[in-house]
Order: sequence, then structure tokens, then C-alpha cells
Amino acid sequence: MPIRQLPEDLINRIAAGEVVERPASVVKELVENAIDAGASRIVVTTATGGKGLIRIEDDGHGMDRADLVLSVERHATSKLSEDELDDIRTLGFRGEALASIGSVAELSIASRTATAESGLRLEVKSGIRSGPVPLAMNRGTIVEVKNLFANVPARLKFLKTDRAEAGAITDVIKRLAMANPGVHFMLNGSDRSPSNWPAVSGHGALESRLGQVMGDDFAQNSVRLATSRHNVVVAGMAGLPTYTRANSLSQFYFVNGRSVKDKVLVGAVRAAYADYTFRDRFPVVALYIAVDPGEVDVNVHPAKAELRFRDAGAVRSAVIRAVGEALTAAGFKASTSVADDVLGAFTTPNYEAAAPPVGAYSPGPSYAPQRTGSFAGYDRPALRGSDNPFSPVFGQAGLDGLSEPSARIEAAEPSSALMEYPLGTARAQMFDNFIIAQNGEGLLLVDQHAAHERLVYERFKAQLASGPVPSQAQLIPMVVELPEEDCARLEDAASELERFGLYLERFGPRAIAVRETPALLGNSDIDGLVRDLADGLAEWDSVAAVSDRMEAIIARMACHGSVRSGRRLRVDEMNALLRDMEATPHSGQCIHGRPTYVELKKKDIERLFGRSR
Repeated sequence: MPIRQLPEDLINRIAAGEVVERPASVVKELVENAIDAGASRIVVTTATGGKGLIRIEDDGHGMDRADLVLSVERHATSKLSEDELDDIRTLGFRGEALASIGSVAELSIASRTATAESGLRLEVKSGIRSGPVPLAMNRGTIVEVKNLFANVPARLKFLKTDRAEAGAITDVIKRLAMANPGVHFMLNGSDRSPSNWPAVSGHGALESRLGQVMGDDFAQNSVRLATSRHNVVVAGMAGLPTYTRANSLSQFYFVNGRSVKDKVLVGAVRAAYADYTFRDRFPVVALYIAVDPGEVDVNVHPAKAELRFRDAGAVRSAVIRAVGEALTAAGFKASTSVADDVLGAFTTPNYEAAAPPVGAYSPGPSYAPQRTGSFAGYDRPALRGSDNPFSPVFGQAGLDGLSEPSARIEAAEPSSALMEYPLGTARAQMFDNFIIAQNGEGLLLVDQHAAHERLVYERFKAQLASGPVPSQAQLIPMVVELPEEDCARLEDAASELERFGLYLERFGPRAIAVRETPALLGNSDIDGLVRDLADGLAEWDSVAAVSDRMEAIIARMACHGSVRSGRRLRVDEMNALLRDMEATPHSGQCIHGRPTYVELKKKDIERLFGRSR
């Protein structure tokens, strides 16, 4: 078959296949043009998921007759001052978006500049232009796209439902609104609920816009980023480690004002949160990266959704450091969503449902509790001074004939000085694992094992950063019996494990002798630690991986060296743990990503009892 020149309309439809993937692609191109035109207010209207109608109205600079005619020609643009593609400072620059849209839909453009007496309207249908003709209108531009893909039924057939396409358009507008807080965005139409995001400016404008788009919940449970490294500026907000989602759809990345999807940025965020989030959970972030336009290539994807950094390592390092510093500055702070989950778990008893119907029975001897020489069916204990079951210290001795209660309550009134601490003062211990504390604003529940696990882990990291971890010798070496293959793995890794303060040696074919342990662990579960490390070495399948898995190893050590569930703590020990949490970064979550404490405000507790107003 001989080579032939394709018709102009077919060339435009092929180009449209690269740029106009779905209605959301059209909205993205047109709104980016409005932003580049200096618009301060953009109204987007859609119908049938954008397939029937897309209308973009802005109050930007507008176009005169010459610009309006050229705007629908292929490879015509006002976004490049020079014939170079390595210094892109605008959002749209490809030059064939309007021409491509006009080849697969009914396109009309009306525009007026500030100095023009009236506007002009131009139409393009199936690639054929008509106009422009005069039109009365305000300054700015109005673009209407109707019957998208009407002449390309194959593309129309593969579009999703109206609701799905409308959702994709909403996502596009959200990202553009997040990147441009100074622009007022309105989104409405017959296929959606209206959205309105007024412009914000001044100090805190970015936080205000993120609160508008992502919700106040995100604003309350995130920390602000603002740092510069390797000529890369990183700003935005990062969610607390306990404020996560089941997928990565709530992660937003912007480079020089452009919303992108980039593996470098995704990997950097994953690395920054690796120490704090639970497995299979994704942090919520909105990151704004600013780099020299010459250091990034935005022309590697037709829709400009992907890019390529010249120095990806520098960008990754800057993002990891920015997120890490912000999370460290947050200290022990945990997300309010944890408290909301706890409140949701509480249920008020339905007394009306529990009460028997009137007249159902008459109280008689068979319903009366037997109290002869007893208290509520149990033998009344003898009162022995402070062991009085009705005294504040009840629980330390318990009732005769009953198992010991699970709560130990402190009789002493807490000092006002301790109440001023963020985590307050300890009042009780429940189930030998949960500390009940009180501060000036409410009640706190602290998981003693999870909290101490994070404290030990952070101290381990600090000691390891300054050199080998100090160790303490065992008076009698502890022998741990293991399968022969596990003993061999531990023997091979013994020299590497000495960096962590753990000294092992082979003790027969199926045993390992532990001579020294990390001093930080104290009297820990050595047997469990050695077995856990053996399992880890079997999983990593390489002795060389010990150095690479440093965080995993010290996490295992911290888990076995922390205060165990079931250990009773004195009041001073509980308060010391609270003070250490306040002074330790990231103590709001354990090394597995679970929260270490829950705070219930006084108003939340009052609401549980119907006392809120």
C-alpha cells in the first residue's frame, strides 16, 4: 500500500485521541487555559457526565479576533515565548487542544477583552470553523463543548457511566482548585451536586483551600510542610500517621502548580511514612513541589499528567526530609479520627426496650433477688480498713469470692501542675495494659505497650546513629533452642547483630547462646526476640540484608523490650511514661502504625450521656 497524506480532519481526530481521552480531559485543558489567562473566577457546568455538555466560563483576559481565530488552529499557542520546550512556565502549551476538541465535538468559543466594545463568538463543528460573529458579553471567555465523540462512536462506546465521568471531572476540578487557591471555582450541572470553592488569599490560604476541598477533618489532622533542599522547595500538608486511608486516592502531588502522578514522589512519601504507618494503609498528603522549570520535563505524557525530573534523587531526598521534619515537629500528636472511632463504638442502652411491658408480669417472690446474708448474690466481704469495697482504692484487694477487678484506681487527687501537661496525669490502670489519664480538657486512654514500644524504638535509633548500641552481659548465657537452619542463619549474622548490642554464639547444632543483650531492653523477652530475628532472617533470605533491614531489626527488639501487656505499673511509672511520650517524636503511634492513645474531650463524654447542648 503506497504512502499517502492523511486528511486534516483525520489528523485532528488522531491528535484528539492523545489529548481528549474522556470528558475530564476536555475540562482539564479548558480550565488550565482559563487559569493561564489570569481568571479569578471559573464556572464549570456539565451534563450527562460531560458527554452532552461542558461549559467553562471565566473572567480572564479574553481574546481579540486574531487570537480567537488562531486558537482553534493546530500547533498554535500563546504559552511559549520562545521556540523552546525546556522552560515551561504555564499549564497548557501543547497548542492542539482546541483544534482536537473541535474535531470530535461541537465547539463554540466566545471571548471579549477588556478594551473591546463587544465579544466575538466562533464555532467549530467536525473540524469546520464558522465565524467569528459579534456577541454581547462580559470580559473573559466562554467555551462550550457539546456532543463529545458524537462522530467517533468507537471512543464514545468505551466511556464509563455518566456518574463515573462526572466524578472524574470533579476530581480534575478539585486538583486544579487545590493548586490555585486564589481562584474561585464553581462546579454545577444536571448530573451532579453543585460545588463552590471561594478564592482565599493571605496567610493560611493554602490550608484554607485544602480544608475546602479535602474537608476540615484533614486540616485538623495534618501538619504543615515548608522546607527547601537541593534547590527543591517542598510545601503543603501531610496527614498524621494515624490519619490514613485504605488506598492512595487521597494523595495529591503538584509540581510547579501542575497536578501530576509521579513514581518518585509516591515512593518518597512511602519512604517518609514507612516508620509510622500500619501496613496496607496510605497517608493523606497534599505536596507542592517547586523546582526550576528547566530541571523538569512535563512533555513526556500527552495529557501532561506525568513528568520526569532531571535530578530525581534530589527531589526524593527533599520530600522525605520535609515530611520527616514535619512529622517530628508534630511530636506525640495523634489524629482526632481515633477518638471519633472510639465514640462511635459506644452505644447508649435502650432502657425502654430493656424494660418489660406494663402488665406483663407482677413482681413476686420468684423475681426478688435472694439477699439473705449476702450482697447482690455474693457474700459480703469483711471490711478491712482501706480494703473497704466502697473506698477509692477498691480494686487493689477485691471482693472475697470474686476475681480481682481489672481496674486499679488512684485515691490521691492529682495536682493541678500535672493536669496542665498535654497528656495529663495518670488516674488508673485498666486490664493491666491501659492507662487512664486526665488533663484539663478531657480523658485519655493510653496503650502502655504500644507507647513504650515507640519510645524504645526511637531511643534505639538514636543510639544506633551515634555508634554501636551499648550492651549488658548476661550473668548466665541464655540458651535458645532452634531448628538447625535457623541457628546457622543467626550464626552467620552474629557479627552484624553486634551493632545492635546483641551478642550470639552457636551452642551445639540446635541451640544459640545469648551472651549480651542491648542495655536499653533491660529484662526483656530474649527467647522471643531471638526466635523473631530467626524468622526475619529466613524471610529476608540473605545475611547481607541485616544492614539493609536495620529498622525492621530494631523494631523487633523494641517490641520485645517494651513494657508488656499485663504488667502492673505504679502511678509514678505511668506518669513517667506519659512525660516520655510528650518528649518523644512520633509517639502518637506505635511502630506498627496503630495509635498509642485516644483523647476524649469533656464535651464528647457529655455527649455520650446526652448532656451536650
